[in-house]
Amino acid sequence: MLDDPTMKAIPIYALFGELVADQEHEWLHWETIAARSSRHDFRIAPHRHEQLFQILQITAGIARATIDGATYDLSGPAVIVVPALTVHGYLFSRDVEGVVLTLMERDVLGVGRAVSEITAQPRVLTGGGLAEVNRAIAALIAEADRRDMGHGLAMPALISLLLVALLRARRMSDDRAGSRHDRAVRHALAFRALVDSRFRATRAIGDYADALGISPTHLNRISRQILGVSALQLIERRIALEARRQMLFSSLTIRQIGAELGYDDPAYFTRFLTRMLGMAPSRYRQAARASL
Repeated sequence: MLDDPTMKAIPIYALFGELVADQEHEWLHWETIAARSSRHDFRIAPHRHEQLFQILQITAGIARATIDGATYDLSGPAVIVVPALTVHGYLFSRDVEGVVLTLMERDVLGVGRAVSEITAQPRVLTGGGLAEVNRAIAALIAEADRRDMGHGLAMPALISLLLVALLRARRMSDDRAGSRHDRAVRHALAFRALVDSRFRATRAIGDYADALGISPTHLNRISRQILGVSALQLIERRIALEARRQMLFSSLTIRQIGAELGYDDPAYFTRFLTRMLGMAPSRYRQAARASL
């Protein structure tokens, strides 16, 4: 049996991830369910991902899935759609067959609102309509492994086709999780998106709360519950991430970076970065550039 631990105990991965150098766009990671789960005795404890979108395809065997606190007993064929921040865990039979696809949330959301019915909340699909989904998954995996001419054009096109197939399957099949998505998770996703677009303009929690139509206290509670940090910590982490990028890839002075990020007092900005980085920003810049 899968446990349903408190939200504080659930790991969160890739929260405004660490800065890395530019690299080839990774569209998809995939592996078989057996390869992933056998390392953990076919049990994946409840957890969530900050910026990853997963699709679990079960073609044979049995699975018990825990999705945002609800439990589903499934046998293949079935497909589970897991947007970012959805708490999910699994217990599989040892004869389970199928694959796990992991996509970047930004690539999925980039397809647009036409498929938001699939991308905005978790889905557990069984019954009819999955044949087209299975074909779309196979085509996406084949292209991901191929990496031939036009790969950068083919991958987003095939991701779009997969989402369309999931949308059609959802309307034809038994969707057993669609109505259970937690409102707090939707608020957390909206807050994170607002921070990403407005962190240069404001650090005031009240501004974000007003935009979401909730109180600052409620926003802080949601942020701690869903994202694992306070609302202010989330904002500060995003600012620190941008500052690290600027220090590494631009010639701006620390004072100029601070001004661009809304800090009028250079000494205050330096103290802020020292606290966030664990060292003086000048030292961080020197060490980071030396490691490239």
